[in-house]
Amino acid sequence: MTHDPRPFGRLLTAMVTPFTPDGSLDIEGAARLATYLVDEQRNDALVISGTTGESPTTTDAEKDTLLRAVLEAVGDRARIVAGVGTNNTAHTIELAHAAEKAGAHGLLVVTPYYNKPPQAGVERHFRAVADASGLPIMVYDIPHRAGTAIATETMCRIAEHERVVAVKDAKGDLIASSWVLSRTDLAYYSGDDAATLPLLAIGGVGLVGTSSHFTGVLAQEMIEAFETGDTVTALARHRQALPLFTGIFRSPGTILVKAGLQAKGLPAGPVRSPLVDASNDELKQLRQDAAAAGIML
Repeated sequence: MTHDPRPFGRLLTAMVTPFTPDGSLDIEGAARLATYLVDEQRNDALVISGTTGESPTTTDAEKDTLLRAVLEAVGDRARIVAGVGTNNTAHTIELAHAAEKAGAHGLLVVTPYYNKPPQAGVERHFRAVADASGLPIMVYDIPHRAGTAIATETMCRIAEHERVVAVKDAKGDLIASSWVLSRTDLAYYSGDDAATLPLLAIGGVGLVGTSSHFTGVLAQEMIEAFETGDTVTALARHRQALPLFTGIFRSPGTILVKAGLQAKGLPAGPVRSPLVDASNDELKQLRQDAAAAGIML
């Protein structure tokens, strides 16, 4: 099976979910933020209701409302990927059906977390979701959050499904990723901003970013330069963005992204418990990291 080598473009941002001051969903803010990410930060696609979007603390109804608002705002010029992964296969399928009905262009499905299924269970989970939906799927491999890594052999078997087309790779194991890339036609996107350039070097195609709320232009230039063989420019952009590629994760990314967006006067609002809003010291450090990357917050 041969897929589009870059099914979701080069750059995606896992968009935060804007809330109003009282903690309810900010639909107008979400549309405005999505427009900024596509038109100013040069994103080819957005992930809605990923972990960065606080999916553990939004309801299914909120996820549906948010997805429809973003599709209406930018769905004509960017691919919108719905985060539907849970640690319950039946619930994940329900979310996949809802996202498909709303008009999503793809699904992000994370490895089932906390219950730590064996590899046979991991494979069956992804196959069941892929069987239940007509949308292309990006598998999210992030063992330090999920508690379970997707083994190379498992990933290769999952890749046999026609609708499994991409991976958001946050495993931190370039050798394992190299083996999968050599044996499948999966499109690999970095799930760690700072690891994007190394992943490109072994056959990756892009980034699903967090700092790309602010570094999108730099990230696009880095990926484009690498693809055209201009590795000098690609390395320069990587090094320029590195302070923010890494600094955005001094605290959970959602916290610092929302703090940075608020500093820029963009929709963000508070985080929902159990996350806590950034402190003044954290915002000060974020501004320093951004300034080191040539970005003012």
